[in-house]
Amino acid sequence: MDGVPRVPEQRRAGSSAEPAALSFGVLGPVRARRGAEQIGTGSPQQRALLAALLLREGRTATAGELIDAVWGEEPPSQALAALRTYASRLRKVLDPGVLVSESGGYAVRGLGDGALDLAVAQELAAEAEKARGAGDLCHAREVLGRALALWDGEALAGVPGPYAEAQRVRLEEWRLTLLESRLDMDLEQGCHAEAVSELTALTAEHPLRERLRELLMLALYRSGRQAEALAVYADTRRLLADELGVDPRPGLRELQQRILQADPTLAESSAPQAEPAATPVRPAQLPATVPDFTGRAAFVHELSEVLSSAEGRVMAVSALAGIGGVGKTTLAVHVAHQARTAFPDGQLYVDLQGAGSRAAEPETVLGSFLRALGTADSAIPDSLEERSALYRSVLDGRRVLVLLDNARDAAQVRPLLPGTEGCAALVTSRVRMVDLAGAHLVDLDVMSPDEALQLFTKIVGEERVASEREAALDVVAACGFLPLAIRIAASRLAARRTWTVSVLSAKLADERRRLDELQAGDLAVKATFELGYGALEPAQARAFRLLGLADGPDISLAAAAAVLGLPVEETENLLESLVDTSLLESAAPGRYRYHDLVRLYARACAERDEWPPNERDAAMSRLLDFYLATAAAVYLIERPGDRLVDHLATPEYPGLTFDDRHAAQDWLYSEAVSLLACVRQSAHPGMLRRAVDVLWAAIDLAESGANSREYETVAVALCAAARVAEDAYAEVRALITLAYAHSLIGRFDLADKEAGRARELTDSSHDALAGCWSSNVGGAIAAYQNRHEDAEAHFTRAIEHFRVLGDRPGEASALCNLSRVHLATGRAESAVTLARQGTAMYDDMGHDLKGANGRYALGLALAQSGKLAQATECLQQALGVFRDSRQRLWEGMTVFRLAELDLKDRRPAQAASNAETALTLLRGIGGEWRRGNVLTVLGRALNGIGQLDRAQVCWREALDIFESLGAPEAAEARSLLTPTQVA
Repeated sequence: MDGVPRVPEQRRAGSSAEPAALSFGVLGPVRARRGAEQIGTGSPQQRALLAALLLREGRTATAGELIDAVWGEEPPSQALAALRTYASRLRKVLDPGVLVSESGGYAVRGLGDGALDLAVAQELAAEAEKARGAGDLCHAREVLGRALALWDGEALAGVPGPYAEAQRVRLEEWRLTLLESRLDMDLEQGCHAEAVSELTALTAEHPLRERLRELLMLALYRSGRQAEALAVYADTRRLLADELGVDPRPGLRELQQRILQADPTLAESSAPQAEPAATPVRPAQLPATVPDFTGRAAFVHELSEVLSSAEGRVMAVSALAGIGGVGKTTLAVHVAHQARTAFPDGQLYVDLQGAGSRAAEPETVLGSFLRALGTADSAIPDSLEERSALYRSVLDGRRVLVLLDNARDAAQVRPLLPGTEGCAALVTSRVRMVDLAGAHLVDLDVMSPDEALQLFTKIVGEERVASEREAALDVVAACGFLPLAIRIAASRLAARRTWTVSVLSAKLADERRRLDELQAGDLAVKATFELGYGALEPAQARAFRLLGLADGPDISLAAAAAVLGLPVEETENLLESLVDTSLLESAAPGRYRYHDLVRLYARACAERDEWPPNERDAAMSRLLDFYLATAAAVYLIERPGDRLVDHLATPEYPGLTFDDRHAAQDWLYSEAVSLLACVRQSAHPGMLRRAVDVLWAAIDLAESGANSREYETVAVALCAAARVAEDAYAEVRALITLAYAHSLIGRFDLADKEAGRARELTDSSHDALAGCWSSNVGGAIAAYQNRHEDAEAHFTRAIEHFRVLGDRPGEASALCNLSRVHLATGRAESAVTLARQGTAMYDDMGHDLKGANGRYALGLALAQSGKLAQATECLQQALGVFRDSRQRLWEGMTVFRLAELDLKDRRPAQAASNAETALTLLRGIGGEWRRGNVLTVLGRALNGIGQLDRAQVCWREALDIFESLGAPEAAEARSLLTPTQVA
């Protein structure tokens, strides 16, 4: 890397590693350590001598050079004596032979590998450059990050003398170069949004460094913030003109023009995977390859590599597994044709009919193979063992490829394997052949959306698809990207010239009829699945049917055990056996999923075969109970003593228990999508109240921000179901969750409407806890809408009701919320008192997460009271808990509040960095109102560090947001903009 400071390896000849080796640091304060023990390096001048020797790469420095390095042009009269004293003192604390006298000067010798942090940084930087040159950006970024982490503040900190000052400048320049290189790779890997915060802080710290400005412009542009990117250029041009009287360098000007022109090459690009070279096709027993073979480039390459390695090996065997219709045979035949020239002595093929009831017998297959290889009928023995032995003998010295299609299991395949050097076998099966020794196993999945669309287009024709691309994408998605289903759908369309793609899409949209639509001639998706289902044992078939009832994208082992009503161990055995048949997929350890069309088939089987019919409802009821019991356990471990769990429905099926809150959080967030799908699926009488209670107990999914919109959608569905069922008890609870979800997303008008409806229903629902919550949530919404008198009334009522119920966590929540109202109405002192009271209650009960909410409120109150240090401490404590609890919404809002404190404390650069981080954390969550507030603060911070144009862009965007919402904050944003920009 150009300009890298170099320190060569410094070794003591013949030395061996010592337990307590010396090490030195210059990328920060000059330090020396023996093992983990720090060694005193003396006065600043003594450290200057040590630094000068360490940085001279093991070369001798004369006394005159060292005097100049330590004192410069005006050394003291006794400089030489002082130099010798410093050297003597260093010798006493360092190992013998490290600091040596030579030719009237000194040198540091005999250091081991990694003894000097600068040398380690150089090696890491070189390794990163090599990895980047080889295209391994992930490794390059990681290694460069390790190099940068070696800096501990300013290099040679506190070391006097002109030499140290020159080295400080050089090392800082190198550090910035490394940092720019790492940021450049961040952008190459698509981490542009995350880089904006860091680059904003760096440009504030190094305002004249144009490369950082260039990277910031590119990061903002790739984050969809074109106006801000251009504003960075305007700020830079003005700053350079004011400070240096120069224009930006050509590269920066060119980037500005490319952004103005929306140059598509500025977007990240990924190199397409090279297609493997085609192999000339020669005739043999192989079936014809399909003319419209599409995609599968990675699999073709992988299998071709295995086959090409057959020469010189005893035998190369590849076994492809996958569900029926996934294209195993098509892929295997295609690969076999490509590999034919590598097997000049022939290619054998057989359909072993393993998916049907009459699988081919190995003896019969061997007889056919032996005849094809030139063996007379009279020479073919009768027994399987003799035929297999003769088969291997005939293949000895030949190079033959054997394609064993549609195998039942490994036992059927073993006698048919060549077993001789130069031969290879390709096996396809619905079963993963883990017991086939030495086989290269390949699990074939469905096509990618692009591959699926290409196949559909090849069959239907470019002209028909081009005019209805969206409908074509809907068709291949309805086919689950399964090649057989796509081929059937496309063939039906190709045979009906009067149909449009949209007509076919509409037919496939009905899930109950989709499998019936996917048949053409002797091809049918349902018939393919029927073969696999018909081969299952009764317990496997029951598991296959019932697990298909659940709506989630996948299901955990514990949840599957609940559906089946079986112990976890027995359930795991059943599920793994279904995975082996390819009717079920293992999404991750302990998680399982169906292909979309297989799920539809499983449900059809459940409706047709499950007896008694109410077992289907019982299975889903057990699943809902499992989620209710486990979500309640998660809620309680986060909020010890909270009374909510006492007011939930009592599940009949048990859930999981957890040793700590981290395990509980892991479960909740990993299960979120499946849990919400089950709740929505249960929105009908008989399960509705339990479904609402699951949603209430899983309220962390709304608060985290990660699942806020999905949570809101499910809450809407439950409200509608409760209204239709005229179930006031379920409706008021569903309305509370919906109002809270709306408020977290920033839809305050909708939230207020639902909270009002909840309060109206409270009396008729006879639900005391719902009454408390509706007042507390209603107060929070009123506070957001600046209706402070209403908010105070709601919170006061909530506090009274929570006290009657003995719900101390609820009371603490309402107290902290009331603190926010006092704060907004100018009662800072009472706001602090209320927040302290609520936070103390949380702490007494051991509520880490809710205690963080209390500290958030307390931090705001302390800030308005002018106690900025205490406020910062409270917010930092809250931030640590929110981050640890994966509450991204609250993490983002807390960082935003820290940015506000930074502004109050006149730290605009830190405020800009925190505001950028808050924008990144709140991307896609929290709603536009919160985003507008963050943009306003970011603009103020940018204005404070002289980036005026970019600040105006932020305020303009904030103004647009607030005006679209009719929010009063628009007035502040409008006042920050110049009159010409508002007009």
